[in-house]
Amino acid sequence: MKNLIVVISLAFLVACAGGEGKSIDSLIEEGNLEALQEKKAELNAQLREQQAQMKQIETYIASKDSTKKLPLVSLYKIESQNFSHFVELQGSVETDQNIVVYPEYSGTLLSFKVGMGDKVLKGQTVAVIDDGGLRKQLAQVEQMAKLSKTTYEKRKRLWDQKIGSEMEYLGSETQYLADIEMVNQIQEQVAKTVVTAPFTGIIDETIADEGQIVSPGATPLFRIVNLSNMFIKADVPEKYLSSIKKGRMVKVDLPILDTIIETSIEKVSNYINPANRTYRVEVSVPNKDGMIKPNLTAKLMINDYRNQQAILIPQSIISENSEGKQYVYRTASNNDNTAVVHKAFIETGVKQGDFIEVLSGLDINDAVVQEGARTVKDNQEVEIIK
Repeated sequence: MKNLIVVISLAFLVACAGGEGKSIDSLIEEGNLEALQEKKAELNAQLREQQAQMKQIETYIASKDSTKKLPLVSLYKIESQNFSHFVELQGSVETDQNIVVYPEYSGTLLSFKVGMGDKVLKGQTVAVIDDGGLRKQLAQVEQMAKLSKTTYEKRKRLWDQKIGSEMEYLGSETQYLADIEMVNQIQEQVAKTVVTAPFTGIIDETIADEGQIVSPGATPLFRIVNLSNMFIKADVPEKYLSSIKKGRMVKVDLPILDTIIETSIEKVSNYINPANRTYRVEVSVPNKDGMIKPNLTAKLMINDYRNQQAILIPQSIISENSEGKQYVYRTASNNDNTAVVHKAFIETGVKQGDFIEVLSGLDINDAVVQEGARTVKDNQEVEIIK
């Protein structure tokens, strides 16, 4: 359209020039430089006048033309929102009560009193080891201790009455105490032949076989676990030291179980690992149905920032200029169907999903271009899609 206007204007000017005085061709043939410069200035003035008139006509036609095509856009209205940002970390489920139990006494494993999958209470008998005659020896020593006790008590009564020898009294006391010590030692050894549960839990696996010779530190007997007190450890980058603390809300995503659990940080390490510049946090995980197992993969979403009156916009509508400044297009004035948009520079904060927080540049109740944001220009009139 503009090219056509320029061509028409030039044709008109040339025609006018040809009808007043000498033609341009004749002026060029004469080589009259001064006359040619005057003719050029005259033509430029006429061209500017024609362009101004054409622009005036175009503006009027555009205002009256109901068939004009405007860029189609949709608007996103700015509202105050409650915004929570989460840091995503990887971790695995653990429990302190997940151990392999070894015997404290060497001998033949006589029997398991429980099997794999059985629930046991703390102190309940799980396995029995052959004592190798210890109980018989204990019975003999107990008889000796009983006799030495009687002798000691008799000698003591006499000595209290100043009767008898002090050496006999002290000797009976020494013998009695030695026999009692011997009884205690053998009782401790006999107790080790009965293997009990160190805590309430479930027998996850029986490892040794009945009839097998077992020994302390060398032969594992069984594994016991307690799935009631589960937790997850995760390493947090040190840049979150001031925002991720004890008590912070955490969403635990267990993809295998298709489950999300809301919990909180229970423990925070005071040590920063120099190798990866992280500190450790511990998150408790309730496990009422027992489906959560040790070493299960988990994703932690830890809340590190919250703003109850945040301005959020879709990240997709933000553009950036050559200087790295971010901007969106905001409506300056609009009616039911059309609006004029203007470029608004913004500063952004943290993002979550498809949205990002706007720290400055926009206000509540503003409307910004959403669909069509990449096709509009500053100060352009647009048509609004409802």
